[in-house]
Amino acid sequence: MTIMPNIETNIQRLVPPHLPIAMLGVPFDNVTTTEAVVAIEQMVASRLPHYLVTANVDFLVQAQSDVELRHILTDAHLVLCDGTPLVWASRLLGNRLPERVAGSDLAPVLLKVAAEKKYRVFLLGSTPDSVEQAAARVRRDHPSLLLAGFYSPPFSELLEMDHEEIKRRVREARPDILFVAFGCPKAEKWMAMHYRELGVPVVAGVGATIDFLAGRVKRAPRWMQQAGMEWLFRMACEPRRLFRRYMKDLWAFSWRIVAQWTRLQWRPHLSRHGSKMLAGRWWDATRCVGRHCILDLSGLRFIDSTDVGLLLVMQKKLRSAGRRLVLASASRGVQQALALMHLQDHFAFAPNMVDAVRVIEARTLEESALVTPSAANGAGGLAWHGEITAANAGEVWNHTRDLLAGTAKPSPVAIDLSSARFIDSTGLTIMVRIQKWAWRQGTKLVFTGAQPAVRDVLRMAKLDQLLLEKPELSGLIGDSFSTY
Repeated sequence: MTIMPNIETNIQRLVPPHLPIAMLGVPFDNVTTTEAVVAIEQMVASRLPHYLVTANVDFLVQAQSDVELRHILTDAHLVLCDGTPLVWASRLLGNRLPERVAGSDLAPVLLKVAAEKKYRVFLLGSTPDSVEQAAARVRRDHPSLLLAGFYSPPFSELLEMDHEEIKRRVREARPDILFVAFGCPKAEKWMAMHYRELGVPVVAGVGATIDFLAGRVKRAPRWMQQAGMEWLFRMACEPRRLFRRYMKDLWAFSWRIVAQWTRLQWRPHLSRHGSKMLAGRWWDATRCVGRHCILDLSGLRFIDSTDVGLLLVMQKKLRSAGRRLVLASASRGVQQALALMHLQDHFAFAPNMVDAVRVIEARTLEESALVTPSAANGAGGLAWHGEITAANAGEVWNHTRDLLAGTAKPSPVAIDLSSARFIDSTGLTIMVRIQKWAWRQGTKLVFTGAQPAVRDVLRMAKLDQLLLEKPELSGLIGDSFSTY
């Protein structure tokens, strides 16, 4: 495989018209409400499935300890700034977002546009009374709107929800826009699990917007919204529920933003050699390997918050097209900047261009063999590789079941996760499903060698004790496994 010269115009297409900015590892699209609506209209016109998030300070704070949520936010097709403190922070970081684009402000605008353009809208989430009241008020305010349906599923944990019933209702309604109000991170994880198979052009996480539409939760006065004090109004309305969370979030967000400013903006500015910014010249350092891209970062000592945002957008667009990005010759300063925002595992790195080609070849092979027999696991053992997500979970299930079926297996059987970099909530359902299937076949199945990112997802779902191997089983499975 040889490195092919790239066509600059093709690379430049990955650069959005307004440069994004990364805050605590989340890339925010640099758009106004009007521009966000235009982007959503383009999504509807494409008929391809998309999801968008309206991220506030709480989202960013949660994403610091929730690996899956961080992946979801970085991969979202549109990330909107739902918080005036984020606008202030973007100014400090050198790339000011134009305005707050809150879900509670965006939804009424989208409903008006939907009524004019005959888009079908579905409301999902909140409580049964609230969603019913919201639907009634929406119909009253927008008589020509095609409200395709509304539904509030019974409250339960994410993996215990009746996903098939929810998907059935949405599919039958055939909406163009689906508003999801399960709360963060449940809504975002649900969207990431199902947006592809639902086929809805726009799936939007909208927080408490359904309650606002129903009139059950009051909005702050306009002057407080404009002054960035709506959070204070909401905390005054619900002090028991929100005071502790808001104070914790503001403290965690503030010191992390200061750390990001210090490392990515202030120190490079003081450097005698300055910062050779990636923005504006990044496509010149990009090469193609087949359908994939290598970005040569040699000579780049520092990157700032806008550069990180660009890298994340490039990665996102390439991934959505089934392509890969490898960062070659990244300096210590670049790697430290990405590590500061917990993004060191989000990118593939190589020490040079030659090794970057090998990384691409290895990742390509990995995708063609997500499930393989594992000699390290002994007779009957398997290994999972790469990222196990909603995009390939069905394939992993089929291959795992086929390899386990048809022959007698020792008990317990181990599935080695040491080569699995990430597993999302859909992947967790496959883990539970295959364990139950094996049990019905008379075989005990355990998962071994889980990496930190995978363990984090299991821990957040409270499934680590159920699915991962126990210390007392390590001797039964084999000496090659780690004991936890």
